[in-house]
Amino acid sequence: MNQKQRRVWLIRALLEEMPQYQYPVFPYTPDRQWRLLRSLMNVRPPMPVTEKFLQVQDAFLREMAEEKGIVEAESLPPCAKDSRLVLWQGDITALRCDAIVNAASSRLLGCFQPCHDCIDNIIHTMSGVQLRLACHELMQDREEPAGRAEITPGFNLPARYVLHTVAPVIEGDITAEAEALLASCCRSCLELAENNDLHSIAFCSLSDGSRFPQDRAAEITFRTAAAFLQKETCIRRVIFTVPKGSSLAVWQDLLA
Repeated sequence: MNQKQRRVWLIRALLEEMPQYQYPVFPYTPDRQWRLLRSLMNVRPPMPVTEKFLQVQDAFLREMAEEKGIVEAESLPPCAKDSRLVLWQGDITALRCDAIVNAASSRLLGCFQPCHDCIDNIIHTMSGVQLRLACHELMQDREEPAGRAEITPGFNLPARYVLHTVAPVIEGDITAEAEALLASCCRSCLELAENNDLHSIAFCSLSDGSRFPQDRAAEITFRTAAAFLQKETCIRRVIFTVPKGSSLAVWQDLLA
């Protein structure tokens, strides 16, 4: 199959699985087909999947990643303050490193809102339906407390693993407890990476979806990571990723 054939095959397979989402007119442009496919992947519950589906999906997502362009973490220039710290603006799902961090919801099942632009949705989409299944098996319907982290394979991502952490949700003023929990998110991810002998880890914005002010979240993440690197650790590279279109100013000040 070529990419068009895979995309159409996957859409038809998902519509057969979930007939309630039958589309009145099958989209004919690649962009509309991708949007429908992504939407169906987003709403699909964590249920068994066939080997044939995984073969087609994996081939589709991996070729899509190659077409987007994979960025090698080792090729990114370090900051002047510490050669282990990197600031990079781009798509975290395009980064080849040992682990990327996901700002997850408490059930770790990803975002079910079709084509939502949160990092949780994007990571689950580009990883494939296996990630939701793996998280479901890991969590067994429990909820992850804020400040902790869990690890799963990255499946179709260039990154080998995904570290899922739940940031505290801010309602009103930022409290010292919320700040401590956000620092714990960062520290838990670093500890999990170290315990699994991972050498490179890329952080997304841990405030994504939690309403934690981005500037303060960036400062807490940076200071926690910098303090962690003061001890002996196998981690050789910590990448702070900023989505395209977002300001780099706060991070540039922190890393100057």
